[in-house]
Amino acid sequence: MTREEKETIIGELSEKFSQNNHYYITDASGLTVAQINAFRRVCFNTGVEYRVYKNTLIRKALEKQGVHDEELFKVLHGFSGVIFSKESGKAPAVALKEYHKKLDGRPALKAASIEKSIFIGADQLDTLNALKSKNELIGEIISLLQSPAKNVLSALLSGKNTIAGLMKSLEERKQS
Repeated sequence: MTREEKETIIGELSEKFSQNNHYYITDASGLTVAQINAFRRVCFNTGVEYRVYKNTLIRKALEKQGVHDEELFKVLHGFSGVIFSKESGKAPAVALKEYHKKLDGRPALKAASIEKSIFIGADQLDTLNALKSKNELIGEIISLLQSPAKNVLSALLSGKNTIAGLMKSLEERKQS
């Protein structure tokens, strides 16, 4: 690979890191080309992208983005692939968990970055899989905010829209 080709790949990879708020670095050593392609299909079906890169190119692209985390750079050895996700930090974890069922824990998680937070090690996969997306969190907050209003509305409707009916409903609720 020539220097120009490397610079082009570093530029493209750096752009991918800047466009995607979430990325996972995996250890794909020991996987065949067919297994990697099967994993790519799982990633595609989950809505994420998986590509294999040289570790030095990953490091230089991250440094170009201003990432200087030595703990993250320590995991860049062996055969590394990167999973990119624009929308959800959980989607790559779901893809990894799904594929782990087929291949006994491979490819292993080396590190992940979710909204600039770094997770190191394969033991973090369960934590990442339990993360809720931004839309899920917003939905939960909205339902919590709507809950008191729904209670008042249901009390009004059960009392046939009268104050006496409301008082009776509240009294019955208090007694039970």
